[in-house]
Amino acid sequence: MHATHTLDAPAAPEIAFNDFLAVDIRIGTIVSAEPYPEARKPAFKLVIDFGPTIGQKKTSAQITEHYTPETLLGRQVAAVVNFPPRQIGKFMSEVLTLGFADENGAVVLFKPDQKVPDGSRLF
Repeated sequence: MHATHTLDAPAAPEIAFNDFLAVDIRIGTIVSAEPYPEARKPAFKLVIDFGPTIGQKKTSAQITEHYTPETLLGRQVAAVVNFPPRQIGKFMSEVLTLGFADENGAVVLFKPDQKVPDGSRLF
């Protein structure tokens, strides 16, 4: 999560609806979570299952303030699945997990308020 974390940031510039459709945001279930001690900032290495079509993808997430590997297992999360992979240290991150900053700037994960099928797309 690399966006601005300030509460008073203005809205981003207007975009066309097709620009929004180009960003593929899906729901997946975390099937593996482990510490990533080599990361510059505290983070976890996650494996997220996005269902049979997209499959399992790896990511690094700076979410250590509110979560432990144990509390993440089985949790559904939203992620952008169509960014190119990014090298994060020695780890290749394949998706961008989505969240919001709390009042102290720590990440709170975004998830649906009811269980939905893994791979469901945000629209």
